[in-house]
Amino acid sequence: MKKRLLSVGVLLFVAGFIVISCQTPSQKLEDAKEKIVDAKEKLNTAKNDSLAALVKMVNAEEWKTFKAQSELKIDNNKIRIDELKIKMKTTDKVTSDFFAKKIDSLQQRNAGLKTRMYNYETGKTDWESFKAEFTHDMDGLSNALKEFTVNNKK
Repeated sequence: MKKRLLSVGVLLFVAGFIVISCQTPSQKLEDAKEKIVDAKEKLNTAKNDSLAALVKMVNAEEWKTFKAQSELKIDNNKIRIDELKIKMKTTDKVTSDFFAKKIDSLQQRNAGLKTRMYNYETGKTDWESFKAEFTHDMDGLSNALKEFTVNNKK
């Protein structure tokens, strides 16, 4: 009796295990599809993260180059303004006052550009608009300095 009861118990256990562990082919297919979809989503997320990191690195490198070029232009503008101040001292009083106001205005624009450049944070999303505006203003100042120098040569 004990053997019979034990064999029936083992049989029920095995049967229960088989029923629970067995999946139909359609269930296996659905599970496999879900795993594939999850894997694709993880892959896309990883791709997007790596591309975003690459873009940040490119922007950081572009910012370093832009900043170095801008600093050079600002320094050159400062030298030209200092030269104009020296030339201004050799002119008469009326002309000297007029030149002094123009030169001060140019000097303030140059200092403003330097301040804008140092205050800009590279993580901002408006990099392209900042770059375009800054370049436009820098070119405007350079042209104003050229015109001032050309128009006031003696």
